[in-house]
Amino acid sequence: MTPKILPFTAAQIEQIADQIPTPFHIYDEKGIRENARNLLRLFSWNKGFKEYFAVKATPNPFILKILKHEGFGVDCSSLPELMLAEAVGILGGEPKCCKSFLALDMAVSVASGAPCLRQFAVSRTGPVLLFPAEDSLSVVRERLEGICRASGTRIEELPIYVITAPRLLLDVPQDRQRLRATVEAIRPALLVLDPFIRLHRADENASKEVAPLLGYLRELQREFETAVLLVHHARKGSGKGRPGQALRGSSDLHGWGDSNLYLRRVRDRLVLLSEHRAAPASPAVSLELVTTDAATTHLGVVSEPQSDRQSNLQEQVLACLVQGEAFTRAKLRDVLSVQNQRLGEALETLERAGKIRRSPAGWQRVG
Repeated sequence: MTPKILPFTAAQIEQIADQIPTPFHIYDEKGIRENARNLLRLFSWNKGFKEYFAVKATPNPFILKILKHEGFGVDCSSLPELMLAEAVGILGGEPKCCKSFLALDMAVSVASGAPCLRQFAVSRTGPVLLFPAEDSLSVVRERLEGICRASGTRIEELPIYVITAPRLLLDVPQDRQRLRATVEAIRPALLVLDPFIRLHRADENASKEVAPLLGYLRELQREFETAVLLVHHARKGSGKGRPGQALRGSSDLHGWGDSNLYLRRVRDRLVLLSEHRAAPASPAVSLELVTTDAATTHLGVVSEPQSDRQSNLQEQVLACLVQGEAFTRAKLRDVLSVQNQRLGEALETLERAGKIRRSPAGWQRVG
């Protein structure tokens, strides 16, 4: 066994403990960089190989920056990890699914450090830059104030910057230059652009026109180490297909995101689903727009009784199964992040009801 040598002495530890309250973690930057380089060297024979570090293993922004500098990517498996990882993502859904409310909730969370949706902790905080193309400044402020009150924060104290220009088109060189200059000046931890349809004059169905716009946003993310959230519409009546396939326009949009979030309206509530480039999907989350007090209107996580949870799972299974496409049980379990027993019960109930059938290739939707 190779002996492990600590990169510090007992005296150094005591000296640090006198200055910094315990408990604390000490990281060996030199050792981290050497190990990262050794790993990449071992796989150098594989052209195009890239290692993706699991954010949940060590959600420390300083460690992530070190690994990013060494050429690593990041593996995100939750909404907060997307913000921490300085990644890019789509927030998609049909019209009137509260996409803008969720984007603003994420903005308040990153700017304040308060848990997103009052439940999901955020490790990386910082300024937020927001361009709400469809809402007036007064509406945006009213929504932000309501979310802040629900989160126990004050909007006046938060570094949230709103672009008030009447137009921002990513296919206009002058507008791109102005956005880049603004990002460079503010250095936001999160850039929110809402919605994509108002940010260009291109044909959304043409990959050759959409790809350069997404490439520009990826460049901003990498150059300024900012997470980019792009709000985008799903096709109307697309609730029966897989979330990513329901996005309007070119498939480049689906493929662009490191972590994508999707809001779907199921009966009287919203369901938040996710997809990640290199990790299983996060568990589905049921949401509702809390409007009991107009001054604190916000999205909230719904705690479901066991019977409702099982019924909701059946709806999520049906939402994943596209007509004519088969999903194995293992794939459904990964997509929905659900226990095998619960999934089995849901599949059995749906099969008895004649809504799905089992084929040699997997489970398929009926009708």
